[in-house]
Amino acid sequence: MSSTPVIVGMSGGVDSSVAAWLLQQQGYDVQGLFMSNWDEDEDGYCTAAEDFQDARSVCEQLRIPLHKVSFAGEYRERVFAYLLEEYRAGRTPNPDVLCNREIKFGVCFDYARRLGAEWVATGHYARVEHGASPRLLRGVDAGKDQSYFLHAMPSQALARTLFPIGSLQKSEVRRMARELTLPVFDKKDSTGICFIGERPFAEFLAQYLPAQPGAIETAEGRQVGEHRGLMYYTLGQRQGLRIGGRTDAAQDAWYVAGNILTWTPYIDHLKIHAL
Repeated sequence: MSSTPVIVGMSGGVDSSVAAWLLQQQGYDVQGLFMSNWDEDEDGYCTAAEDFQDARSVCEQLRIPLHKVSFAGEYRERVFAYLLEEYRAGRTPNPDVLCNREIKFGVCFDYARRLGAEWVATGHYARVEHGASPRLLRGVDAGKDQSYFLHAMPSQALARTLFPIGSLQKSEVRRMARELTLPVFDKKDSTGICFIGERPFAEFLAQYLPAQPGAIETAEGRQVGEHRGLMYYTLGQRQGLRIGGRTDAAQDAWYVAGNILTWTPYIDHLKIHAL
């Protein structure tokens, strides 16, 4: 196994860094690959440049080569366009599921294989049971499990993928990074949309989809407020409805129960129920 080449998707975070180190300890010939799949912007939310420097620092410490590639065009075409279409239709998409299928374990997986990798690895909290029909399993850390976001992976990619930290707790990963003095041992976890970063999402979305305000109604059809646009709400949402403190309604919490979508201005309706 000592000469088996594996390419690790290096995000510049602690998880992928520890994943690369673990594979080194197991005797793999490890190389890193950093993806920058969102066009650089000037608003301070895209951290690709900083993340790349972190990934490079880790790879230098581990003494492994680091490749860099951008699939920005593919991401906009295969993932971001879908996200906008779903929001335009009044639905709430999960772009990370599609990003994993189309980008990380699609075009990027193929790119890594062309670089000579027999295996591709990432720092996801998930596991794979390899065999004639590979099975995706949950990560041992229930609080960090990411198997849902990977469930749409192509089977051929799953068969050649490793998740080195899937059997570990997050606290163990942090401890390893600290003991190894990796430069990212205390870097906070990313919680933003895949590759877009952590930014005010309503403000970001408004750059691509003009908001269409409309009525907020109860199940009985009584209007109790006005929403900013259906794209800013999701089923089950309770926060940010801006209908609290009404004298003509019960003090129960309200949640989004559904929507009625038309394209006539001011007729987009948001249905709410009281708990």
